[in-house]
Amino acid sequence: MTVNLPLPQKDQLKPVKGFQMGIAEAGIKKANRKDLLVMTLVPGSQVAGVFTLNRFCAAPVQVCREHLALDGSKGEIRALVVNTGNANAGTGERGMQDALATCTELAKELKINPEQILPFSTGVILEPLPINRLIAGLPKAVANLGEDHWLDAAEAIMTTDTQPKATSVIVQTPAGPVTITGICKGAGMIHPNMATMLGFITTDAGFAQGLLDALTQEVADQSFNAITIDGDTSTNDSFIIMATGQSAVQIKSADDVSYGVVRTALIDLARKLAQMIVRDGEGATKFITIDVQGGKTEEECRLVAEAIAHSPLVKTAFFASDPNLGRILAAIGYAGITDLDVNQVQMWLGDVWVAKNGGRNPDYQEVDGQRVMQAPEITIKINLGRGLAQQTMWTCDLSHDYVSINADYRS
Repeated sequence: MTVNLPLPQKDQLKPVKGFQMGIAEAGIKKANRKDLLVMTLVPGSQVAGVFTLNRFCAAPVQVCREHLALDGSKGEIRALVVNTGNANAGTGERGMQDALATCTELAKELKINPEQILPFSTGVILEPLPINRLIAGLPKAVANLGEDHWLDAAEAIMTTDTQPKATSVIVQTPAGPVTITGICKGAGMIHPNMATMLGFITTDAGFAQGLLDALTQEVADQSFNAITIDGDTSTNDSFIIMATGQSAVQIKSADDVSYGVVRTALIDLARKLAQMIVRDGEGATKFITIDVQGGKTEEECRLVAEAIAHSPLVKTAFFASDPNLGRILAAIGYAGITDLDVNQVQMWLGDVWVAKNGGRNPDYQEVDGQRVMQAPEITIKINLGRGLAQQTMWTCDLSHDYVSINADYRS
């Protein structure tokens, strides 16, 4: 069950010149399912990534960081490989060797250097990667490389997702059109701490490497770092932006006439993908927007939004459609703003002004709160009365199904 999340359509996912995808059924966890994805880039492409801050980060995350840090043609990223069904995390030295072996074997297939490959894994933690099955599936994935396999690619990286997540846009810039297409996966273990789970966005625009590095972090912060489902950050979180440079749009600096248009389009597309993760949150029945305004800094607004979004009491109340809104006020109070004047705080639930000057709005009627709580999409707006800063976060409710899904995950 998803919250207002239509299935992506293959003909709506635009090919990106210079980028190809190939899929295989390697049987990594289960037979007869797409679980191995290879992606290739033309020479001269630029790649940037943001990764989990979890200290138990998976072996492929460590390898990705090392390969992205290399300089020169040896470190020019030409391919990515993703397996689902096994996270290759908490696997020690064997996990590192398996991640490196994945790069070595794919490099042979593509006739490039192993250091030009970024590996990714997702699935169960603390179990050895069935490396032989993965390697055996690589030739098939390479054999069916093509530009129009976006939907298959989105399906190949799913774990507890109930449906693939993909979107695409073509934007007009002063220098010409730019195509941007992306996929992601995630439904649980979703918590801001870089990006969330796995996300891949490709564009045919060209970028200076340093500019793309900075932009990737900014895009992550405004999208995948602004969602939460259950407060758990995965060991494998990775977000990658790839620029093939195959269009007429070549962006060398933030002063370029096309930069603003492409930047906005990348942020908007990443937000759409990130919100798909929330709409497909494990057991979710409500999609909740938390808009915190009136802060002194964006950071304190983020603290408040996260406190509300992470609260099990708030999330279960939304599942029950119960306007027990004092739980939200309590979360605001413990968010960490030590000098907060609660008498300045205002709160709205949808179009209903619930809390006025730190207390219950005299005009608030519970029937109005109940009306808003019945909807599948709900907005909470907070004004802290301290300044002009603002932050938005997206989350979902917490249902009985969330417990059932995670109780059965390893089976």
